[in-house]
Formats: sequence, structure tokens, C-alpha cells
Amino acid sequence: MQTVRIDLGERSYPILIGSGLLDRPAVVAQAVAARDVLVVTNRTVGPLYLDALLRGLEGKRAGSVALEDGEQFKTLDTLSRVLDAMVAQRFNRDACIVALGGGVVGDVAGFAAACYQRGIDFVQVPTTLLAQVDSSVGGKTGVNHPCGKNLIGAFHQPRAVVSDLATLATLPARELRSGLAEVVKYGLIHDADFLAWIESNVAPLLALDLDALTHAVRRSCEIKARIVASDEREQGQRALLNLGHTFGHAIENAMGYGEWLHGEAVGVGMLLAADLSSRLGWIAPADVERVRTLLERIGLPTRAPVIGAQRALELMGMDKKVLAGRLRLVLLRRLGEGVVSGDFAPAALEATLGAHFEARAA
Repeated sequence: MQTVRIDLGERSYPILIGSGLLDRPAVVAQAVAARDVLVVTNRTVGPLYLDALLRGLEGKRAGSVALEDGEQFKTLDTLSRVLDAMVAQRFNRDACIVALGGGVVGDVAGFAAACYQRGIDFVQVPTTLLAQVDSSVGGKTGVNHPCGKNLIGAFHQPRAVVSDLATLATLPARELRSGLAEVVKYGLIHDADFLAWIESNVAPLLALDLDALTHAVRRSCEIKARIVASDEREQGQRALLNLGHTFGHAIENAMGYGEWLHGEAVGVGMLLAADLSSRLGWIAPADVERVRTLLERIGLPTRAPVIGAQRALELMGMDKKVLAGRLRLVLLRRLGEGVVSGDFAPAALEATLGAHFEARAA
């Protein structure tokens, strides 16, 4: 087992990374200190891993609730189900919520923990690659609104993150590829050497090679830990973690949540960010093709859906990085160095949106 630490003073916590952690009750017991525990999972993950998790909670008063599986269920109604379960169990402020599942489960469970009796402990047990490298780390919790993704939520740090890489063996191939988009993101914004490593290890990662997965998860978490520690509430540098997300959230919203996986939309969004960075003269066209080639090798889509440039711009206007009515985007000064900027020519953005979101000749 390897450990990456998020340094946030009294809110610091460990990310535990290894294979077979759920089969080690002591690991789970150490992460969950509370006597009263509600495990939040979904109908796909629960039958696979809930029993193993509960073995680590032996001796505690533990209940569970299984949510529907999918981004389309990341709603206030689903949040209410979790809160209702907490009330039904008569849990108090010393209780803990454990999120067993992917990003949707983690976001909903974490938001419930932030809201219940004004904040209780929660522990992340992510079972998808995307959650292990991104959504389980950093304390962002929340649900979607019909007008935008993650518009309702709170910052609420977990007590611990337990990333059992063995759970990736049951992950559908499409979900694995989606998670790799977030791994690529870390290389693009912060570590050119890591980006090159990903390019050299696409095949082992897709084949679930344990050494490759361990390095990918650990390095991704190290990069995120450093950024979150310096900017917990996204007042500046932390926005770098949203490379491709402003474009990607527009795709998810326009197509209907769940039609595109989050990582698929982010992958296309990163390509659009690279395209715009090239139009601004910050990176070379060859760099854009390098990003495109890597995404294609992973098996991710590289063509945006035809939703129209104007519609895309409208949806992007609801992004949380918009300040004083000004759209800010995460762009690339070079591969391995991201920047948050609102200082770009509107014509360049229009050209990127038109090239990717408008109908194209066959």
C-alpha cells in the first residue's frame, strides 16, 4: 500500500493506494473512525464490493443505501434519499458516510455529509479510475442542475480516501478509458514527463497492468494534492484541474447527462483547449495533434457533437470559472504547463467553437 497525503492543516488526510485493500478489514477500520456509518453505493457496485467493505466495519452500527447508477441521477432528489436514510437511522453528528463507487456516488455522498447536521465525516472508497485519480480527492462535492453541471454543492474534505486498484478489474472498458482522460489532464497541466510516460504506457494501462495503474494513480494524486494544498477552494491555481471541463460540461449538458461519460467529454474538451491555445500562438499545431493522437490511442472520442457554437457558448457561460461575466478557460502555455486565462481574443474562441461544434463536411 502506498500513501499520498493531502496537507490541509487540521483537515489533512491520507489517500491509500493499493490492490486488495477492501479485503483487508484493518485498512477500512482504520479509515472509518465513527461508530455509526452509512455506506452510500449504487446498484452496480454494491453487489460487487459492499460485503467486503462491511467486513471492515464489523462492530459498528452500519447501514447502506444503493442509488441508481449514472450521471443522470446526480440530482437533489438523489441527495434527499441519502439524507432520508441518515434520518431514518437516527444518526447524529458523530456519524460517518462512506462513499463506495464512482464519481457520482462520491459527489452525492460527500454533499450529503457536508449538509447533514451542518457537516459530518465521510470517507471515499472510489471504485473507478476517474474517481481514484480525480473526483474522490480534494473535497469537491455536489449535484447537477438542469442548467449546468455541479452548480449545487460544497467543499467538504473526506477523512480518508481508500483506492483499491483491484476494483478496476470489474470496470467496463469504456469507463476505464474515461478515467484515463483525467490522467492525461495531469500531464498536460503540470508534468510533461508524466505526459510522455502515459504515451509510452497506453497499452499496459488499458491492460490493467498493476504497476502502470499504481504509478498513474499515485502521480495523478500527487499532482492534485499539491494543487489542492495551495488553493483548497479554487480561488486561483486549483482551477487548472478543470482543463477541458468548461467545454466538456457543455457537451454533457447539451447531450443529456449520461449520454457522454465525463472523461469522454473532458477528453474532447482538452482537445478544444489545445486547439484554442494553438490559435493564440501558445503551442504549436503539432502539439494539438500530439494530444489528439494520445486520446485516439486510448480509445476516447476526439470529435465533438454538433450542438452549435452559439449553444456551446451559452452553456459555457454557466461555468463556475466565469467571474464578473467574463469567461475564463484553462489553456496550455505549453504541454505540461496549464494556465487559467480570460485574456484571449473572442475571435479565436469563436473559431475553435465553430471548427468543433458546427456541422462538418463528410
